[in-house]
Order: sequence, then C-alpha cells, then structure tokens
Amino acid sequence: MRTHATAQLIGGRSHQCDATATYTGAGSGTRAYALLDGIGSSDEVRDWTRTYARRLARAAARDGAEGGLRAVHALAAAEPDRDTWKAAHLPAAVAVVAVAAPGEPLAVAWCGDSRAYLAPDGLPLVRLTTDHNMRQVLLDLGAVPGPYARNTVTSYLGDIRDTPAIGTVTAPATGRLLLASDGCYEPLEDHDLDLTAYLAGTPHQAARALVQAAVAHAGPHADNATALVADL
Repeated sequence: MRTHATAQLIGGRSHQCDATATYTGAGSGTRAYALLDGIGSSDEVRDWTRTYARRLARAAARDGAEGGLRAVHALAAAEPDRDTWKAAHLPAAVAVVAVAAPGEPLAVAWCGDSRAYLAPDGLPLVRLTTDHNMRQVLLDLGAVPGPYARNTVTSYLGDIRDTPAIGTVTAPATGRLLLASDGCYEPLEDHDLDLTAYLAGTPHQAARALVQAAVAHAGPHADNATALVADL
C-alpha cells in the first residue's frame, strides 16, 4: 500500500502552478516531501515550480529540511537577473518541506504560506507552520488584517535578501502528515470547516477529498489546490 499521495485541482486558474515532489535517500531511508506554490500563472512559472520542487526534495533528503531549503533558496536567489529590474517578471514560489529520517523527529522547513499539518495517531490535526504573509505580520502587531492581506507573501523562493525568513519546526514522526497550498486550506478555513474531517481513508482518498472540497467552497475564482498526504 502506498504511504503517501498527492492530489491537485487547477481551480479557476489558467495553469496548475503548484507542484509536489518526494525523494528517498539511497540506503538511508530518509524521505523528503516537498510542496511548492508558484506565484503567478504561466507556462514559465509552472515549469520552474516543478523543477524546484524536485530540487528541494532531493536537497532536503540529503541535507535536512532546513539545510535543503536554504540551499535551494540560495540557488533561486542566484539565478541571472534576480537583482535587476527583470526580477519582478521571473518565476517564484513559496515552499514547505518535511523530512522523515529513521529514528529522528519529523523536521519541517518553509518560506511563505504553504503549510504543514500533522495528525498524530488518534489525535486532532495540528498546524506546524506559521504563515509568512502580511496577514500574519499584522496579527503579530495586534492589528486586524484586511481580507486581502494574506495574498502578499513575505518570504519565497526567488527572494534575494541576505537573511530570508525561513521557518523550522520538529514534531514526532508518527501519524498523518499533510502539506497544503493556500488554495487547499484557505477555502475550508473561510467556511469554518475542520481539515481533519477530510483526512479519512487512504492518503490518496484524503488528498483527493481535501482538494475537491477546497475548490467546491472557493467559488468562481478558485485557486490551484494541492494536498500531499503521507502516513509516517
């Protein structure tokens, strides 16, 4: 039986610019799960995001969640024209990666607002990540964010700042892991729906139920919705 699965729906976008990848280190048993949400909707963003999802999964399986994300972040920042006026037209993406290594806690690293959740065996779903977006910035300042504050991310692959905002966390490596793009979790949260309710069944069934529910509740302007579900 497969222990992980991904489901995606394009929503109302012209392109599917979310991407996932998994990679298992040869001989080590370490497995990395990565999810990227491309910023924009074009052939170029789609292809770039798919490439960087694979790069992130490989790097994280080798160097750990934080080490892998920092290496791939630096790689994206070093691309030609990132420090010129052309940068605004280059592909970029938010990212989250989780690494499960034998005998070690689950390690998660992220930049942006794609999320990682964990449902420990027999316990409710817990969010592991904190969003890097203007909504969270305003909440941290004690202000009330407007309805579109969440649409501005404050950390992403392609950012050239010397000290990028990269979050890290560890958790017990047991239970069901969920990686989700904002197009997956936002519509459900907006309707006060508990993501746990969609996690029953196999990983494929759970991932599919999540993205179908997300697009169904998003209305006519549904975003790309992607879920990666893994049983650790």
